[in-house]
Amino acid sequence: MQNVLSDYYRAAITSEFISPCPNDMDGAGFFRFGKDIVCYGESLTGVATTVLASADFDASKATRFAGTQIRLPFAVSEVVENLRGERYVGHSNVGRKRFTRHALIRDSYYFVRDLLPVWFRRHLQRAYFKGWKNLPFPQWPVDFTVELLHEAFLRLAMQAQGNDKVPFIWFWPNGASACLILTHDVETGAGRDFVPTLMDMDQSRGFRASFQNVPEKRYQFSESYVSEIRARGFEFNIHDLNHDGYLFEEKNRFLRHAKQINEYVRRYNA
Repeated sequence: MQNVLSDYYRAAITSEFISPCPNDMDGAGFFRFGKDIVCYGESLTGVATTVLASADFDASKATRFAGTQIRLPFAVSEVVENLRGERYVGHSNVGRKRFTRHALIRDSYYFVRDLLPVWFRRHLQRAYFKGWKNLPFPQWPVDFTVELLHEAFLRLAMQAQGNDKVPFIWFWPNGASACLILTHDVETGAGRDFVPTLMDMDQSRGFRASFQNVPEKRYQFSESYVSEIRARGFEFNIHDLNHDGYLFEEKNRFLRHAKQINEYVRRYNA
């Protein structure tokens, strides 16, 4: 656990976190760490089969201090990796139904996608994502559960050590408050033809962006197209193989396509 915090915060964390042996627990499910942090994994304090019911199982209440040691009723690294890997998908009835329903909708959409006008596709996308903001977990459009967990663990470590400050190095140079990566997905031949105009628009505001290109089926691009993007200080990237929505559908298919994608990456030095 010390490595989890040190790797995340890039600061020396000396408190020791003690987790139970996996043999002591009965299986994975949903539980809370505090009122608002939803976890998925195994816990000595019990787990629920749904996110809603997880409110009855708050593992933070079973956290104990022994000097600088912090005893938790669950394996921290396991829970963090479960969240990062979205291993909760398919492990509850609600999750299975939502995943299956969305998979069917996605497959149908990509089957007719190329026949649909852009305005209609935008309408379908808005309808597809309607209601996602109301999901209690994971939160849409960005879920911060892993970040909130690390903050909670850091507070425990500071409490155990009697500290109220930790060393912190600012991320960005010259006091900047953030950085921004600007990307443009080139989806169609019309989009490819619009790239020079879009570069003009970006440059007029002092921006340099990356252009994500699809190398097969959708459209073709020439060496001069790639060269112009680079010559003007922009970045040329390969974006999927043919963007049909099935890249991650099946492992062997992905490995075949990954090989082809990497060949294009080498060909264009992308």
